[in-house]
Amino acid sequence: MLISDPNLPDWLQWLERCESTSTWAIQHPDLLQHGDVVYTQQQTAGRAQQGRRWYTPPGGLAASFILDNLSASQLTGLSLVAGLAVIYAIEDLLPDLEHQLGLKWPNDIIVQDCKLAGILCEAISSRRGSRVVVGIGLNHRVEFAAANLTPAEVGHPISLHQLCPDSALPNQLTLLERLRHYLGQASALVAQGSGIAAFLPALRQRDWLLNRQIGWQADAASSADPAGLVTAQAAGLDDWGRLLLRQTDGHLRAVASGRVVKW
Repeated sequence: MLISDPNLPDWLQWLERCESTSTWAIQHPDLLQHGDVVYTQQQTAGRAQQGRRWYTPPGGLAASFILDNLSASQLTGLSLVAGLAVIYAIEDLLPDLEHQLGLKWPNDIIVQDCKLAGILCEAISSRRGSRVVVGIGLNHRVEFAAANLTPAEVGHPISLHQLCPDSALPNQLTLLERLRHYLGQASALVAQGSGIAAFLPALRQRDWLLNRQIGWQADAASSADPAGLVTAQAAGLDDWGRLLLRQTDGHLRAVASGRVVKW
């Protein structure tokens, strides 16, 4: 159910509760336009890449941002660009964190070697044309021990409130406004046709995996399947946002999908 409040900005679609803000946005395309944000404080079945679950315990921020006029050919690397927008939004509000946040290919925000946020970009069609729904899950004020989540469920998380004084912590509505601002700027540049080229210097500067020994796994591989795991050195990003893997024989391999399961 949508929360109706004349004090809320007209771009905000606030749901009292939902399974997933991105699922809701995909199911209700005609209710949304470019720049709208679908938000809830009670997300019960959030989605991450490759069908995995994104857990949103109390204190987590769950929102999906509507970006129109992006074609399928412009989607490569968009989760990285969206990650950069998340970093800029947080640094805007918490300047003491400047240059502390990194991007873990393809869609995670890392600080102090822990996961602060995750991103899922999904392309759909609407009556307004091509559209991307950018789902963002951010640990805002989460007490992980109280949430009874195991490390296997949430990885190595950290919450924004652990990184700043309580008096400096922005509220979720302020975060949503800043995230919307930077995602709007980023999508406008991508829509001009240059793809992610304008963002590559900043993306490479924030590349948290660079020079690490990692394990990469193709989308179709099972996480329990050792044969599907490639061990290599992360060697940066190519011009299309693909992850470069330096293999044991010295050759570079560029991968556009899959996930990093060890680092």
